[in-house]
Amino acid sequence: MTVKNRACALLGCARPIVLAGMGGPSRAELVAAVTRAGGFGFLGMVREPPELISAEVEKLRAAGCERFGVNIIPAATDPGLLDAQIETIIALGVPVVCLFWDLDPAVVARLRAAGIIVIYQVGSVDEALAAERAGAQIIIAQGCEAGGHVRGTTPLHVLLPQVVDAVTVPVLAAGGLATGGDLLIAQALGAEGAVFGTAFLAASESFAHSHHKQRLVEARPGDTLLTEMFHINWPPGAPVRVLASAVTEGGPRPAEASRVIGAEGTRPIYLFSTDSPLQSMTGDFESMALYAGTGVGSIDAVRPAAEILLEIVVGAATGPVSPDTGIEQSSPACYAHEMGGAYMGQPEPDEVAAEIAALLADLKAMLAASLADGASKDGNGPPFSRDGDALARWIVRLAPVTGDAPIPRRAAIGMDAARRAAVDRLGLFVPRLFNAPPAADLAVLRRWLAMEEAPEPVLP
Repeated sequence: MTVKNRACALLGCARPIVLAGMGGPSRAELVAAVTRAGGFGFLGMVREPPELISAEVEKLRAAGCERFGVNIIPAATDPGLLDAQIETIIALGVPVVCLFWDLDPAVVARLRAAGIIVIYQVGSVDEALAAERAGAQIIIAQGCEAGGHVRGTTPLHVLLPQVVDAVTVPVLAAGGLATGGDLLIAQALGAEGAVFGTAFLAASESFAHSHHKQRLVEARPGDTLLTEMFHINWPPGAPVRVLASAVTEGGPRPAEASRVIGAEGTRPIYLFSTDSPLQSMTGDFESMALYAGTGVGSIDAVRPAAEILLEIVVGAATGPVSPDTGIEQSSPACYAHEMGGAYMGQPEPDEVAAEIAALLADLKAMLAASLADGASKDGNGPPFSRDGDALARWIVRLAPVTGDAPIPRRAAIGMDAARRAAVDRLGLFVPRLFNAPPAADLAVLRRWLAMEEAPEPVLP
């Protein structure tokens, strides 16, 4: 699944898998591991001193990594420190910067003027449009299933296609993603890649403390919640998604907000601060913010980042549409197969592309209905139900056939109506292909949609 798309071209990576810039855990060792495996990684440098940014960038370059990013958050950073961070990033020639929370057009302009690619993570369509107008070259659509700080209130399966339709720049999906199936569905919804945080938080190279990693491994689906309890060092009204713990059970306790529960060097860590447990910390880790996205139930072990990334790649594999059906179109004595498609009544390539685009609109309507039906009722479940995996695989598999043909928009017509429309369309179209590509794939798809055979195409 070495995907060539606009996001990968801008980032300079082979695979559309991005390591989130998690403040603290995403350090040079983890970014380098993801990069070497073909993905793209962000250093999480939120409120970190310029000296640490310089040291982590130097480590990455010493490891041979030239394409990487730095994540900073202007709204959560003292203005003087933010200015020093930006000066350092520009002086170091950092290729990509990711920004989050309140939009600061001046920061975007300053980074763009220095030749830096700017990515903005947003939680709504309005924010996406504003970020694009400000100059962001890639938008990250963050669903409310995300771990850590959560900007919006919309589930990813709703927000992502809305943002894709609204902006012209590439869009990455984020929020509770943990598996190859998640990447596949994100791509089927229009994303050109996906951002993974929690999945890599438990990597052996992550700078997260072993206590945090073990809690992720032990967690089950539904074990996360959104809360504003962990708020120190951030603007007000900033919910975070964490693992449920004894701290989150009792609700806010203002009288305890000044209690010191740990330290990082000489810096005290207070109860209800936004600090998550790191290898450089000591103290009561269980009382700290144990960030986790809703896909945490898919994490079953602490493993190397490359192994995690490879599992995502394998889980998102589709294989190309068959270039050759293996069926002879005519006997050797008949030269009809050498005639043009119009002569034989076979559709020309542009008509094939248009028909596949119309089919994809039906399949996407089915996928939207499936994801809505399988959505978590309390908002704490994984972003995508696994019921959508097979549909997403077909959508991603067939998408290259459309070329530049636009995919029509379908109203929310429901699963059964969309399925019947797709079956009827294929019933009329497949016989016209005379066994030419992609007839074999479409015939299998029609039988599956008509509930006559297994759902998956056979991968090469």
